[in-house]
Amino acid sequence: MTIFHAIILGIVEGLTEFLPVSSTGHLILAGKFLGLPGGNFEKSFDIIIQLGAILSVVVLYWRVFLRDIPALKKICVAFLPTAVIGLALYKFIKQLMGSEWVIVWALFLGGVILIVFEHLYKKKPKMELVENISQISYKNAFLIGLFQAISVIPGVSRSGATIVGGLSLGIKRETIVEFSFLLAVPTMCAATGLDLVKNWRSFSADDAGILAAGFVTSFIVALVCIKLFLGFVRKYDFTSFGIYRIVVAIIAAFLLW
Repeated sequence: MTIFHAIILGIVEGLTEFLPVSSTGHLILAGKFLGLPGGNFEKSFDIIIQLGAILSVVVLYWRVFLRDIPALKKICVAFLPTAVIGLALYKFIKQLMGSEWVIVWALFLGGVILIVFEHLYKKKPKMELVENISQISYKNAFLIGLFQAISVIPGVSRSGATIVGGLSLGIKRETIVEFSFLLAVPTMCAATGLDLVKNWRSFSADDAGILAAGFVTSFIVALVCIKLFLGFVRKYDFTSFGIYRIVVAIIAAFLLW
């Protein structure tokens, strides 16, 4: 992998991290089509640069992390299922990251689920929605965490799983999107920390420079994309993302075939 590859993948990560399209899936497929070997370093790279995108959340929502203790408690509760499952299945998850066909199927099925969910959601009887994060119960926070845990499968989409979970629990769309942003911070910090602990000895000085290039690029791009995504959420549902996932899955399947 070169600095050029790292910057390209950093842009892909920054664009897709907070969208319900699976940034991990896009990174792995992009790496495949860039001709990267897909070894242990590439898998670690795909995990670690996601933290760069996540740090943009800290920059934009630092007041919540410093002042809103109730919100932090709920984020911690939501993080627990992914922490347990991610730690227990670490080796299995890394193996799945080497299978492009797992990602293709996850993208395709996730797209179908998004479209069907939005269709059913529109027909759902109107109800009083949870308007802000402080109103989310600890029970619902834990359930959202269970939805997020599904995203340990590459291609599922962490943000997509948490947002669909939150909407099904009666949480306002913009509120669950912001909760998903915040939940990403401990989730990706833990994932990156675990991967570094297990693999840092295999990194060279050149690898550190490549990681830094991808990290910084993803941070800058994600900083812009968060605000754009929030603006999108206020006006539209996620049907278009479902269609996008299906199209990407079909194109990727054709190219892989």
